[in-house]
Amino acid sequence: MDRFKLLIGSLRAGHHSDEGATIVEYSLLVGLIAITLIIGFRALETDIAGLFSRVMNTLT
Repeated sequence: MDRFKLLIGSLRAGHHSDEGATIVEYSLLVGLIAITLIIGFRALETDIAGLFSRVMNTLT
């Protein structure tokens, strides 16, 4: 919780260092990409399982 308060305090105070802002921006971007990939893989999970089932049924 203290880290969150520190982050909010530094955001309110303005950007004193471009390096700190860049780290936060990249962290948010990486998090967003990770969430998007997880949601995408979960959405395709049943389609991929169905595809493998059809291939296995065709081969046997």
